[in-house]
Amino acid sequence: MSSFVGVLVSDPWLQSQFTQVELRNLSSQYNSLKSQSGQVTVSDLPPVLTKLKGIAGVHTEKDVRATLEDTYPDMTHEIDFESFLREYLNFQGQAKGAGYKRTTSILRQSTTTNLHVISESEKASYVEHINNHLAEDPFLKNYLPISPKTNQLFELAKDGVLLCKLINVAVPGTIDERAINTKKVLNPWERNENHTLCLNSAKAIGCTVVNIGTQDLVEGRIQLLADVNLKKTPELVELVEENQDVEELMSLAPEKVLLKWMNFQLKKAGYKKEVTNFSTDLKDGEAYAHLLNVLAPEHSTNATLETQDPTTRAQLVLQQAEKLDCKRYISAKDIVEGSTNLNLTFVAHIFHQRNGLTVDNEKISMAEHALDDDTETSREERCFRLWINSLGIPTYVNNLFEDVRLGWVLLEVLDKVKPGSVNWKLATKPPIKMPFKKVENCNQVVEIGKELNFSLVNVAGNDMVQGNKKLILAFLWQLMRFTMLQLLRNLRSFSQGREITDADILNWANKKVKSAGKSSQMDSFKDKSLSNGIFFLELLSAVEPRVVDWSVVTKGENDEDKNMNATYIISVARKLGCSIFLLPEDILEVNPKMILILTASIMYWSLQKKPSQLASVEQDKTSNESSTAQDASTDNLADKASNLSVNATSASSEEAEEQGATPQAQ
Repeated sequence: MSSFVGVLVSDPWLQSQFTQVELRNLSSQYNSLKSQSGQVTVSDLPPVLTKLKGIAGVHTEKDVRATLEDTYPDMTHEIDFESFLREYLNFQGQAKGAGYKRTTSILRQSTTTNLHVISESEKASYVEHINNHLAEDPFLKNYLPISPKTNQLFELAKDGVLLCKLINVAVPGTIDERAINTKKVLNPWERNENHTLCLNSAKAIGCTVVNIGTQDLVEGRIQLLADVNLKKTPELVELVEENQDVEELMSLAPEKVLLKWMNFQLKKAGYKKEVTNFSTDLKDGEAYAHLLNVLAPEHSTNATLETQDPTTRAQLVLQQAEKLDCKRYISAKDIVEGSTNLNLTFVAHIFHQRNGLTVDNEKISMAEHALDDDTETSREERCFRLWINSLGIPTYVNNLFEDVRLGWVLLEVLDKVKPGSVNWKLATKPPIKMPFKKVENCNQVVEIGKELNFSLVNVAGNDMVQGNKKLILAFLWQLMRFTMLQLLRNLRSFSQGREITDADILNWANKKVKSAGKSSQMDSFKDKSLSNGIFFLELLSAVEPRVVDWSVVTKGENDEDKNMNATYIISVARKLGCSIFLLPEDILEVNPKMILILTASIMYWSLQKKPSQLASVEQDKTSNESSTAQDASTDNLADKASNLSVNATSASSEEAEEQGATPQAQ
């Protein structure tokens, strides 16, 4: 069987930056540089790069060589095809805008031609963060420390292992490391799995990954801001003023909380200006000097404020911060130039080392009362909040119950999952001062919900405005379920346009496991036997035989074994490409809502991924074979889905073999 195989790149983001025509042309250009030894060095690049589209006529060969020498002190360094592509993107980006400084490309939105970059200072900061936190990692210690002067960071990130490890640094336990492919040499299939696991896990800890790559992961942003909230730092309630309530503070993004905290402390120091951002307002270093003096009076000094040179002041600020054991992820130059990300990092470090807040038991008790949720409610709030943020709507949700009371967020979600359902002329965008406008927004939310056949008996918009948690969770559950069922319904190869029911999902899962020769099954989404995780591991193995490493699976006979299986299930599902937000506890306790979504997500991945692969393979088969395949299809909905998935799994394996990525057990 013959089949067209394009130019493959192991990094999914990098692959997405070029068409196959462009990749074939660039591959030809790269191969033309190879010497008799079959190698390409950095010194070989300038003549070719200066002739490529977007660079020709803008950069001279001398300019390109000088720039490369800044990055590669050794110009005889061997450079592979992917690094060649990255350098091409770098120079193309420089040619696009005036004042563009040499930086390292991280990502580009797939829907635009804008190149997103980070500065060398930021890269150095991220490298230091990685070297500090992963130096003793059993796998990565062989590759660390990373040099900030080269592109070693991006070379190391290509396999996806580093990024997966960084997620666990940010939020320990997010990824079951048994699911990470950590062989020394990974094939493209395995690399892509690691990147998929990384991005789906990033969504699960609150990173925004819609149309972006891995910048949020590399900068450790989630780790730094995870505790900047009332739950983790209840003493923040001291920031609540007399005319405010705790809920208002709860609804603020971590960055806004840090600014509020900083201004609260600066007011004590008599600093008259208000800090409104992490860039221009901090450039002169005065705010930092006052902040550190009030937080650490034992180290206070007038010298920092007396100096007139901003760079000197910034250097003194950093020296003073070091006395508080704040890590040096920022330089004096970064402060003076107003680097937003690095200033945010610095302020967060100062906050964690010494926030200067007092323990007011009465106020903390008030905060704890406002945060008083039962465990299940808290888990569901987390799940729905992360799911909403993963959709790519304009508004980022920080506190679910507070943010949805305005109605606007729910309207954005409804418009995303059911385009055209919202009448924006009747909606009011925050900030909303008049209460009845909030009610109008929420009334429209309820009306749309009823049009979608949600169960909303005796429910009015004002119930949401009042923050009825039970109602909000019930609405969001129906919205998430509707979205999942719509995705399945849109797979006409499966549904033929019919409405999909919970029973269809249940039947598909059982038939899929049975078709793989396994005996386990689930009677319902409440089936307590699901708590050991075996059924879901068999289901995952059925849709992709190579993805489950059975040598690390436990028998699930006790709670510890069950928990190990549950964490492994979640990571394996994300590794495949399932965007899920449940926790191991949801599997252990057999939460029927989360079990349904987990099963539907695996089903969607299987059916959505495989038909396209199957179609590609079928094009090269004879008409007789195609006819036989069509005759083999059944009329039964569940049987058809199961057969389609089984055939597609085989096709997937064939395609992988053709591309040199033969599936194998890890």
